[in-house]
Amino acid sequence: MTAHLNEIEKNFISELSPIASLQDLEELRKRYFGRKGIFNDLLDKLKKLSSEQKQKEGQALNAVKESLEKSLQSKLKQLEETQLRAELEKNREDWSLPAAPLLIGSSHPLTQILEEVMETFVSMGFSVAEGPEIETDENNFGALNIPPDHPARDMHDTFYIRGNPQHLMRTHTSPVQIRVMRSQKPPVRIIAPGRVYRHEAVDATHSSVFHQVEGLAVDENVSFADLKGTIALACQRLFGKNVQTRFRPSYFPFVEPGAEVDISCTICRQSQSNCPVCKGTGWIEMMGAGMVHPNVFQAVGYPPEITGFAFGMGIERIAMIRYGISDMRLFYENHLDFLSQF
Repeated sequence: MTAHLNEIEKNFISELSPIASLQDLEELRKRYFGRKGIFNDLLDKLKKLSSEQKQKEGQALNAVKESLEKSLQSKLKQLEETQLRAELEKNREDWSLPAAPLLIGSSHPLTQILEEVMETFVSMGFSVAEGPEIETDENNFGALNIPPDHPARDMHDTFYIRGNPQHLMRTHTSPVQIRVMRSQKPPVRIIAPGRVYRHEAVDATHSSVFHQVEGLAVDENVSFADLKGTIALACQRLFGKNVQTRFRPSYFPFVEPGAEVDISCTICRQSQSNCPVCKGTGWIEMMGAGMVHPNVFQAVGYPPEITGFAFGMGIERIAMIRYGISDMRLFYENHLDFLSQF
């Protein structure tokens, strides 16, 4: 067998030397080292030899096999390097070509509106407060004058945490106001921006996840006139100096009195009876507001002589009005053709 091994080694080296492609090299490997290759046949023949011959011939066979496998690996590495150099040469960049355009991203339209709203109120003396999106039932409802049996809870289709019914995904950012008032004494002047969650049907004007900014001002002798002046100035900065505001009585459990705030239509300027935005009324509903209910102050431990106002608005609603967008879902579908306009 030794003479036969010498002949196999000589033939392998002579076949290996001229190979110039990985495919041919793989064919050679299979012929010598594959499952039906030459060395597997030799191993089968070893089984027929005596123990002494098997040991002697087996050592010689393994030595030759290891030597040839090293040669095969060396050739494989050489061919791979040659192929890589050829591909790099073929795909070499032409530095004389013009550079690819540098695409600069931009903030999401909702982020832009949120930052503008925050800047507006910060310039009016408000600070920004944040809180967790998973809240306690007490902070989200109880402390806001909405006890468990209160019918106003039907207005909030709530996501509760499975296995922990006292925790939920906040339905508004009002819990941030509760946390701030429990952590500091008056005066308080904050806005609370953030995501909120309600189990609502998703359509052109509703989403189960949306964004709010709520505001709170608490001090001695704060009046409804302060609320009206603050809202009127903020709306003029957000929608234009000629925009008008209108307050309509409305009910919210955590304020008394409460009001819905409308702005004059920024699309038709109150001049078209068929306006698709204001439906010909000349007014667009913008936010809820009112004087903080005494029960809320009692829940956070504030003295009875303290007064304050609160308001809340949806960021998506502001963006839809500012940009003339009729379908809220466009903000969440991540279409670059839509988002790149802003």
